[in-house]
Amino acid sequence: MKNIVIAAGYATRLGELTKNFPKPLLKIGSSTILGRMLDDIDKIDEIDEHIIITNHRFANIFEEWAESQTYKKPITIVDDGTSTNETRLGAVCDLLFAMDKLGIDDDLLVVAADNILMFSFKEFVEFAKAKETSCIMCHEQPSIELLQRTGVVILDENNKVLNMEEKPQNPKSHWAVPPFYIYLRKDLDIVRSSVANGCGKDAPGNLAHYMVDNTIMHAWPMSAGRFDIGSLDSYEEAKKIFG
Repeated sequence: MKNIVIAAGYATRLGELTKNFPKPLLKIGSSTILGRMLDDIDKIDEIDEHIIITNHRFANIFEEWAESQTYKKPITIVDDGTSTNETRLGAVCDLLFAMDKLGIDDDLLVVAADNILMFSFKEFVEFAKAKETSCIMCHEQPSIELLQRTGVVILDENNKVLNMEEKPQNPKSHWAVPPFYIYLRKDLDIVRSSVANGCGKDAPGNLAHYMVDNTIMHAWPMSAGRFDIGSLDSYEEAKKIFG
């Protein structure tokens, strides 16, 4: 299983802090946002490589960072060739770019690089192994306003995904979908053809929605919380809590 980190965005909401520096490598205590995540994922036996897809502006920074790391699994940096927020490929196209460039034909753990997690991805991998399907995560979100800004799923009694909507005005459940996914090798042809068949490009949730409509998917209810670093205020709060 490959761990693919989507890190090609430009984090414009963090202003000058990320104008010339990637958000995933911002410091949280003695580590970084990305480092905290890889500390966990690197321990999962099934993972054999970390692949970080970034943009041309930040590729050298990631390369220098990778050279100083001591993880058991190798780190591969992929440069998507873009240099501005206006010319970005979008998360789904970045994933497809990395798959094509590296000739990936393996199970995938796909993660966004701007979260601090209070659980282990090992639980998610074990869930997918038990279900033998591609999987997404979910968590209960009581706020209708927040549900209207994310993906929302309806599940059956076995956690099979029956329906997924992106940013629904009238959410049909309280199961919100964070940006963490497992796509099994048997479903990669569907992934590869997604954009050509109308899948949205910008958000990683666009692909999850497309996959729900085209194959069997299950959703793992997160066993603990997460902290999403999406703004300067949330970054400062994360440093206070986790640093």
